[in-house]
Amino acid sequence: MTNVPTVALSSGAPMPQLGFGVWQVPDGEAQPAVAEALRVGYRSIDTAAMYRNESGVGRALAESGLGRGEVFLTTKLNNDGHGHDAALRAFDASLERLGIDYVDLYLIHWPQPQLDKYVDTWRAFIEIQRSGRARSIGVSNFTAEYLQRLIDETGVVPAVNQIELHPYLQQREMRAFHADHGIATEAWSPLGQGGALLADPAVVAVAEKYGASPAQVVIAWHLAHGIIAIPKSVTPSRISENFAATGITLADDDVSAIDALDRDGRIGPHPATVG
Repeated sequence: MTNVPTVALSSGAPMPQLGFGVWQVPDGEAQPAVAEALRVGYRSIDTAAMYRNESGVGRALAESGLGRGEVFLTTKLNNDGHGHDAALRAFDASLERLGIDYVDLYLIHWPQPQLDKYVDTWRAFIEIQRSGRARSIGVSNFTAEYLQRLIDETGVVPAVNQIELHPYLQQREMRAFHADHGIATEAWSPLGQGGALLADPAVVAVAEKYGASPAQVVIAWHLAHGIIAIPKSVTPSRISENFAATGITLADDDVSAIDALDRDGRIGPHPATVG
């Protein structure tokens, strides 16, 4: 089994740097996909209430034969769960769907600044962590402004911020803010949803040098920068291929070649516009 590096979260918990994401995977397909990921060697699974596949993920975990402590599990609060009391109820519902009594990481999925409830929501998250039912708590799609407000008003720094991040959108300012505050950077859509990025001549050239796929070298680029990556696939061969990227160590000049691709190429919405 390939050895997956870990990132030490501010909570003290080690989080695998390569995880398996299930965004856009229907519940019925999530179970076999997660089962295959666990069989290959993944030990970190990322789901969300919004994905409507927590039940399938939970079934795969239950049938895997792995102990609960062997799998790092992340889920996220749905956008309709903001507010202190609503967030507490939403968390209970996620645990029930997953069929477990704690998660390793619970994230606010989107800040929804127009709603202006994310600080109250964060206070509920702090209570959940203190209860032991979420070992670590964090956020997703937060800007530096929203992160700073959480820190200023509660004194509790998120362990993780999961943001869109790939070679076409490298989020260098956010990564610097995270580093200054002890926040781990996690990338969603780390492969830029494939397409143009994986066909980019610079990526293809690096892949050919290592006898690897373009997806593998992009994942290796994330790992080289200390970024947590959660690529998604429902195809067994791709699941295995992506996982094998942990066996690739890019030379500094190859990391730099991919660094040069940054173009502010956002695929998803800007956090300020959601909700």
